[in-house]
Amino acid sequence: VRRVPLRKMKSLRQRLREQGLLESYLKQHPYNLAAKYFPGIAVEPLENYMDDEYFGTISIGTPPQEFTVVFDTGSSNLWVPSVFCSSPACRNHNRFNPSESSTFLSTNDTLFIAYGTGSMTGVLGFDTVNVAGINVRNQIFGLAETEPGDFFYYTPFDGILGLAFPSIASSGATPVFDNMMMENLVDRHLFSVYLSRDSQDGSFVLFGAIDPYYTTRGISWIPLSAETYWQITMESVSINGAPVACSSGCQAIVDTGTTLLAVPVRAFRTLMRRLGASLSGEISCEAISRLPDLVFHIHGREFPVPPRAYVLRSNGYCSLGLQGMDTPTEEGELWILGDVFIREYYVIFDRANNKVGLSRLP
Repeated sequence: VRRVPLRKMKSLRQRLREQGLLESYLKQHPYNLAAKYFPGIAVEPLENYMDDEYFGTISIGTPPQEFTVVFDTGSSNLWVPSVFCSSPACRNHNRFNPSESSTFLSTNDTLFIAYGTGSMTGVLGFDTVNVAGINVRNQIFGLAETEPGDFFYYTPFDGILGLAFPSIASSGATPVFDNMMMENLVDRHLFSVYLSRDSQDGSFVLFGAIDPYYTTRGISWIPLSAETYWQITMESVSINGAPVACSSGCQAIVDTGTTLLAVPVRAFRTLMRRLGASLSGEISCEAISRLPDLVFHIHGREFPVPPRAYVLRSNGYCSLGLQGMDTPTEEGELWILGDVFIREYYVIFDRANNKVGLSRLP
């Protein structure tokens, strides 16, 4: 069983709020979450990771050098800090040293990933990457030489392992899972994700298999609408049986690299009003028992997300796990189904059939 256990940790947003720094940080680092999904704006926005909570461990090189990474279905590159990086964000994280790996192969190719607060730059190299006991030889990955601002300084992870499609990989790099498939290192061309709701343990990414323990309620298979991100078509979003958003249909991306539900601004304002929250998302903790389910209508099926899932509690504060998102008008309405949604479902990412499978959890 090729299972990577994931650790659930406090998000950067929670830590900043607890220290009274959240408001000033957001003023200094304004951002648009949609930038991640439109490469013409930015390939992979750094701020998206403010809410990430789930991280796993991989190793690179011979002998292995360990790194904590976000397993991100919303991007396609693998990169980690390197010893060539002198940015403050690199100095307090694990850094890859190619001179200590007998299997490392260097290239002259560079990697550039744009963020809202700057850009990550680095070089590309090849080495053995070990993920849950799967040794992927000659895997291309990025060795960061600069990391923007002070943002990564505060994050509890070292790098990112992208699990989306090759079509959106920066510098044409082959994603890790594509090499797993090409080298016949997985039994099935799929991986699945379980994110625990409350406990610190139990979450995982499972490569090449579906764990039947989490599919006792059956699996709803949804075809992809694009082979870039894990993108699907939604028919509508409803509350108490009445459509409140996406009433003419819209696109949605299932993204483990986003904790919140990212909602187009107009729909976000509607939902805040209907749910009795402020535009900043704050809500009375006493009101939670009266809140309705948010129901996502996808491929002819209903996928409810109850208030216990979309209300976030932290130090006596309650807020909705939704975030407004500007999207370019020509791209239409786009929703990001992040961890708030994923925690309610065991999610199967099927590359063989280009489908997403959802099985509701008890």
